[in-house]
Amino acid sequence: MTPQLQQAIRLLQLSSLDLHQEIQQALYSNPLLELSDEIDNAGSDADTKPQQAEDTLSDDRDWENAPIPDDLPVDARWEDIYPTAPMTGQSQGSDNRDFESFHTVTDSLQDHLRWQLNLTNMSPLDNLIATTIIDAINADGLLDTPIADIHEAFIEDGVELDEVLAVLHRVQQFDPPGVGAADLRECLLIQLRQFGADTPHRAEAIILVEKYLQLVAERDFNQLRRKTDMDTEALTAAIRLIQTLSPRPGEMIGDSDVEYVTPDVRVQKINGSWQVSLNGDITPRICINQQYADLVRRADNSDDNTFLRNQLQEARWFLRSLESRNETLLRVSSCIVEMQRGFLEKGPEAMRPMVLANVAEQLGLHESTISRVTTQKYIDTPQGVFELKYFFSSHVSTTSGGECSSTAIRALLKKMIAAENPEKPLSDNKIAAMFDEQQGIQVARRTVAKYREAMGIPTSSERKRFKQGSC
Repeated sequence: MTPQLQQAIRLLQLSSLDLHQEIQQALYSNPLLELSDEIDNAGSDADTKPQQAEDTLSDDRDWENAPIPDDLPVDARWEDIYPTAPMTGQSQGSDNRDFESFHTVTDSLQDHLRWQLNLTNMSPLDNLIATTIIDAINADGLLDTPIADIHEAFIEDGVELDEVLAVLHRVQQFDPPGVGAADLRECLLIQLRQFGADTPHRAEAIILVEKYLQLVAERDFNQLRRKTDMDTEALTAAIRLIQTLSPRPGEMIGDSDVEYVTPDVRVQKINGSWQVSLNGDITPRICINQQYADLVRRADNSDDNTFLRNQLQEARWFLRSLESRNETLLRVSSCIVEMQRGFLEKGPEAMRPMVLANVAEQLGLHESTISRVTTQKYIDTPQGVFELKYFFSSHVSTTSGGECSSTAIRALLKKMIAAENPEKPLSDNKIAAMFDEQQGIQVARRTVAKYREAMGIPTSSERKRFKQGSC
């Protein structure tokens, strides 16, 4: 492959964020490339700056030679007597500034714990042990390293295991509640024990977490009543108290910056037809710097002219690769939209089965090209923002000889379970039979189970216990 083709393929598989960085790198390394916005702004700034300077000078002359008044009011301000220089940018109208636009550094969970450690009175050795424990806490707030392994690091210092445990218990009293626990059970117990002793149903909740946490997770009320001798009211109140606890205390502290997906392509229905367009706002517009390009003289073989000629050729290749990328992305997106009109109109239940070969055959491209185009590229549709790969799915045969996509089966499965009788949840066999009877789709029971588990939906018996416990 030629270097130009390699560059085009590499740009084709980049996400919008990676492409933006690639363009910035090209702008830094190639003087023949520049932002087209800079050209537009340069002309407007040249027209406005002389007039602004002239106005400022005229204003200065008006008050510069004015005498200072002899008598001034007591509450007089400088701005009442002399004009002040106009503020520009963010300094103008400080009351209206968007403080969220300023970059703020969010402390990590470890930073938050070390800050509390610095406020805790400990010996230097205990402080070192606590620092080691804090470093072993993961983003969820749980202890990743066994406490015995942490103790081994301090055996040569003559530290006993009880001393390490004592430091651990002090760290577990830090904020957020439940931090530093070895597992979920210990995490919940730490939080419960930090409640006051007079907290209603605290004792019952501690018993449930210590001995019957699995039954609580399964909401098996009958077993819990038999094993704990609690009545339904006390049992329900204790479980409600447990539900107020955080299984991942570290989530409350950490990076709060939200990353949003910016779609590469938009699709809208205009005058009854679906129109596909590229999102031109996500990548900077670049062009060739004509001033440098005019300096290139074909007959001149000097080093400077050779350098400019090579940079001009690379700039042209880069622009052609960008144009090829946008054209291919638009063609592939338009083909996907054409084949998935039912999804755009009715949602996931109308998704058609489609594989890479279908789009590749229709556009006359290789499947690897379709895979590169659809990876980390997003499309904005009336149904939401989706990665282009979302529209590719396997198929299941129907009784009429047709095909149904796996995405549509998942949507129908979710709809069936949502509409089931809480007293008699549908089993996987029953759901498979309903697919055949109502939709004409031949789905095996194990396929239903696979899709159900992939969507995080429990079995029929677990759903029955959960819904009975919620009543």
